[in-house]
Amino acid sequence: MSADCIFCKIASDDIPAKKFYEDEEVIAFHDIRPIAPVHFLLVPKLHIGSLAECDQAHQDLLGKMLLLAPKLAAQLGLKGFRTMINTGREGGQEVFHIHIHVFGGGETLPKI
Repeated sequence: MSADCIFCKIASDDIPAKKFYEDEEVIAFHDIRPIAPVHFLLVPKLHIGSLAECDQAHQDLLGKMLLLAPKLAAQLGLKGFRTMINTGREGGQEVFHIHIHVFGGGETLPKI
């Protein structure tokens, strides 16, 4: 855990968030600046700065998060969704704690 990381503070309940899933390794909560009708974040409790910092030791955690994304999306009524992991400042990352954005629920998502 990093003392100055907002996601670490959310994971430890020092900062409130609209959490809707939590287990021993991962939390999920609604994004405070959604870009779609449904937009949530999957965040590991372990502080990892970005995907670029991951190695073989993180394989199980990353796999768990990717397999959890469709289950949680379905629970929130999504039949289809998009995932996104911003990596590094040049990749659009704003919070330097790895997280997966999951969003959908509308026809407004741009085609890429």
